[in-house]
Amino acid sequence: MFAQIQAQKSYLSTGGRKFNDPAPFLIFLHGSGQSHLSWVLQTRFFAYEAFNVIAPDFPGHGLSEGAPLASIEEMADWIIALMDRLDIEKALVVGHSQGGLVALELASRYPARIDKLVLIATALAIPVNDYLVSASKDKQPAAIKMMTGWGHGSSAHFYDNTQPGFSHLGFGRALMAGNDTTSLHADLGACNAYDGGPDAAGAIHQPCLIILAGSDKMTPIKKGRELAQAIEGSQLVEIAGAGHMLPSERPDEVNSALASFLGAPA
Repeated sequence: MFAQIQAQKSYLSTGGRKFNDPAPFLIFLHGSGQSHLSWVLQTRFFAYEAFNVIAPDFPGHGLSEGAPLASIEEMADWIIALMDRLDIEKALVVGHSQGGLVALELASRYPARIDKLVLIATALAIPVNDYLVSASKDKQPAAIKMMTGWGHGSSAHFYDNTQPGFSHLGFGRALMAGNDTTSLHADLGACNAYDGGPDAAGAIHQPCLIILAGSDKMTPIKKGRELAQAIEGSQLVEIAGAGHMLPSERPDEVNSALASFLGAPA
C-alpha cells in the first residue's frame, strides 16, 4: 500500500493482508541500501499470524519517493510520522542493521509508542569502512557487490540454504540496485555519524530481543553482545554460521526467534 508520509508518497508492505483492527501492529525497519524486500520472508509469515504488518521503504528506497533521510534521528522521526498517519498508537518494532539503530533511537525517544523491540545484526554504533563509503558515491555497483559479499555467510555464497535454487547474492544486488542512486551513500553516512547508541540503550525499558549472526563481517558479533549488555533485561539469540543479512539468509531461525518473543506460533 501507499501512504503520504511527510508529504511524500511512501510504500508500506503489509505482507499481502489487510489490517485487522484488534491485532497489534508489527513494523519492520530495513538496513542500509535495503528496502521492504529485505523482510519478504517475515512480512508474509507474521501477517498470517495475527499481526498487522508494515515494512516501509524509507524515502528514496524501493517504491518510496523523496530524498533519502540524512540521519538516524530523522529516520526515527519519520517512523513516528508514519504511525501518526495511520493512527497507530503503539507498535512492536523490528530493526535490522541500520534499521536496528533507528529502532533503538525510536524506542528511547518515544517510549510510549513502542511496545516491544527486536534488534537484528546491529550494535551500539555501526562505523563503515571508508572505502565502502567512498565507493557508494562514486562506484556504486562495486559498493553493492562488496556489501552483498561481506553481508552473507559462507553457506549463502555456495547456495546452501533454506531456499533451494535461490541466489542470496543475486537477490541482494538486485534489491539494492532498485533504490535511488543516492540512498546507499546517505545511509552509510547516517550510520557513520550516529553516536547516540549508548545513551539510547541505557534508556530502553521495553522488552527487547537481540538476534546476532555468528559470522557477521559487517557488525561483528562482539559488538552485538556489547549492545545486549547495555540494554537491561534484554534477551539474546545467536545464530551460528550466519552472515549479516540474517532475515533473508536464515529466515527460519529468525522467524522462530521472533515468534517466540512476540507471542506468535513458531
